[in-house]
Amino acid sequence: MIRVCIDDDFEAIFQIINDAAEAYRGIIPVDRWHEPYMPREELRAEVSAGVSFLGYEKDGELAGVMGIQDVQDVTLIRHAYIRTSQRGHGIGGELLGRIMGQATKPVLIGTWADAVWAVRFYENHGFKVVSTQEKETLLGKYWNVPDRQIETSVVLADQRWFAI
Repeated sequence: MIRVCIDDDFEAIFQIINDAAEAYRGIIPVDRWHEPYMPREELRAEVSAGVSFLGYEKDGELAGVMGIQDVQDVTLIRHAYIRTSQRGHGIGGELLGRIMGQATKPVLIGTWADAVWAVRFYENHGFKVVSTQEKETLLGKYWNVPDRQIETSVVLADQRWFAI
């Protein structure tokens, strides 16, 4: 069951993000990795900045989350993570499908360039990687990330973005 996450889900969201982010260890640049991958304070700051989460609940427990954030004229998908033990069961696709079904603006996703499985997931769901020049512009306009993260990331966009 997909549902909107509530304040009481904060700890589960934190656990899911950091469990799933273990896949990045040794893949993303060493200077971008830290323990935990996303500290509670950072997650709280993201929520305070307008990131809201949809969760996939299975057997009474959150199995995956996907954050969304409306910024100016686009919707960003933020912090999409599935518990390691629940991967490969279509949870990410269901969460993404729900978000895309409700989106009224172009949808953008930023992820690590070396996280090829994540890039492939979004490409398999109709997203396309934007050019390096456009990526730099978009990450500077819609996200608040350091220059080093801009260097090591990609941005994917849905069809609505390319129709503008």
